[in-house]
Amino acid sequence: VMDFIVKQALGGATKDLNKMMDKGGEEADPKAEEAQKEQLEAMAEQEAERKAKHTKMEAEREKERQRIRDKYGLKRKDEIEAEEKANRERETVGRLGRKQTFEEEQEEEEEESVLSQAEKTFSELQQKVTNAADGCTIS
Repeated sequence: VMDFIVKQALGGATKDLNKMMDKGGEEADPKAEEAQKEQLEAMAEQEAERKAKHTKMEAEREKERQRIRDKYGLKRKDEIEAEEKANRERETVGRLGRKQTFEEEQEEEEEESVLSQAEKTFSELQQKVTNAADGCTIS
């Protein structure tokens, strides 16, 4: 009874006190060692059960989260982050060190074709003006 009261009052410090008092080199009681071994095994088993229960509960929670996401059309956090990354990449059009997408290449080709058409039209108009100017005489 006294031992129990001392353990409660000092908490986990009783082991340190026992070491400091040095009980004169008494050999450990085999029954006590066996009891301690059983206690450690029981604690390990309880920990394994607790972890299994936690894993099961987390799986149930994730299942419920997914049901809610499906019901309300929500996206997972990692999906949202992937979309944001893709948006950031789209915003960096024309920056060095970045490959262009197929759509960007098509847009550039269209711009080049529009530019070449404009240049062609400009040359034709310039030629007509030159020809018209040659036909005019200033008196």
